Amino acid sequence: MAFTSTKKALLAVGLVWLGVMFCLWFRDTVHLDRLLELTQRSQNNDSPPQSGKFEAKAFQMARFNKTKLEQDDVVHVCITSDENTLGGMVALINSIDQNTHHPIMFHLVVDQNSLTHIKTWLEGSRLHDIMYEVIAFQEEWVRGKVKVRGGRPELADPMNYARYYFPQLFPDLHGRIVFIDDDSIVQGDVYDLFKMTIKPDHWATFAEDCTGSAKRITMMQNHYADYIDFKNKHVQELGISPTECAFNTGVYVTDLDLWRKHNITEKLEKWLVLNTQEEVYGNEKGGGGSQPPMMLVFYKKYTPLDPSWNVRNLGIGRGNMFTKSFLQQAKLLHWSGRVKPWDRSAQHSYFWDKYFIKDRTEKFVPIRKS
Repeated sequence: MAFTSTKKALLAVGLVWLGVMFCLWFRDTVHLDRLLELTQRSQNNDSPPQSGKFEAKAFQMARFNKTKLEQDDVVHVCITSDENTLGGMVALINSIDQNTHHPIMFHLVVDQNSLTHIKTWLEGSRLHDIMYEVIAFQEEWVRGKVKVRGGRPELADPMNYARYYFPQLFPDLHGRIVFIDDDSIVQGDVYDLFKMTIKPDHWATFAEDCTGSAKRITMMQNHYADYIDFKNKHVQELGISPTECAFNTGVYVTDLDLWRKHNITEKLEKWLVLNTQEEVYGNEKGGGGSQPPMMLVFYKKYTPLDPSWNVRNLGIGRGNMFTKSFLQQAKLLHWSGRVKPWDRSAQHSYFWDKYFIKDRTEKFVPIRKS
């Protein structure tokens, strides 16, 4: 009898185990089928499904399965920020999430002090079910390599240079990424930016400052001489004209495999280090920071970006350069300059306020006129 009871008990345990395994298999099968259905919808340009936890979990599988069918439709967005600008990162993520009809994977880079803060902020908000990963930037990578001349010492912040290091920060990330400055909000579908055509021999896309429609939209003309010291012999060896049209590095699309192939990080670091030893840039109108090395490395190696994807200079502090109706039609608003959209004197800050999510810890609070 005891032996029979033991057999019955083992049989019962086995049936329970089989039942659990069947449920797990069935759940994963449903998620995978749903994932394929969502991917097929996107490829057929059908109406996108409503966002929610179920779809987010399905697309989370797409990230880790890494098959071509699943990966081609995921938009990879990289954003960098520190504790002083973290609210900008949150507002930017929210704007992209609300206006993009495709799965998005956010790759976030912050300073060490902000790791827990950004996770708490996102998980306690409507963004709790987005796909994202967050990593702290290793500031020692640029220690001793940055020298900022002129009147904007904040441009020496190590986080300004994190955009150079995405291949090292995310070694498993391949193919295209979109980078957007954290003092921006997106009003268009970032999938259109992600899929834009880049010429075969080019490494990235940037918005120009002084040609055609770009000149009308930016309201400014900037040339290489506004950023680079053309008396420097190393600059002269490149054969660049001082009147060559400048471009803005706050928004770009690139391919990380091409970035690795052409050693772009090493090329950027070369100019950083050289500028600490002799003046290559920094005393010109455009100042120093992370932009001049990118202008030197990507010279003749970029495809111009549709200027509506980087309507900038909202932070130069000169009052309202643009009408409200014009900005409503822009695909991306960028508060480049000293004044940020969370500052008291920011122009058109109501566009940014629409997407800002309150920080429950109150470590980040926008400054507004009383």
